[in-house]
Amino acid sequence: LFNAVNCLAKENARLLVLGRKHMLMNSSNWKREIMKEMQNKADFFFAENISEDDTFLLYATLRSGKHCKFVTRDFLRDHKACLPDSLTRHLFRKWQRGHQIVFFPSAEGRGINFLPAFRYDCVVQTTGDTWHIPYKDVFEEKYSYQVPRKWLCIQQKL
Repeated sequence: LFNAVNCLAKENARLLVLGRKHMLMNSSNWKREIMKEMQNKADFFFAENISEDDTFLLYATLRSGKHCKFVTRDFLRDHKACLPDSLTRHLFRKWQRGHQIVFFPSAEGRGINFLPAFRYDCVVQTTGDTWHIPYKDVFEEKYSYQVPRKWLCIQQKL
């Protein structure tokens, strides 16, 4: 969390960190001085320790406007499963891909890297006589935020 806040704060992003109240207790996981340093760089909201903080995350993201992004390691599968039909689940996944920023450890293991939210929808796109088709070289299990990074460009010759 400390690395993520520092990295995003360098980009002058307005940050809201949603956590639980246990983070305020000085412990081996949550050092008081580190928490204070993060609170100087971001706004914090602390939910009850037994709360479902994903609900706060989704609400805050939606309420903050269409350009708001969120960072979590959660894939939000439980929330998708509660949606009433496949169209609504599809729309949720599309929204998630456009708003969730994913992070992972850097190759050196010293920091973190971010995979930005997508600015485009991962479906076949066409303009005139040209088609762009997303694809993968090999089949592999993927999470809802992962989409093919390769696109096949096909142009019709007359």
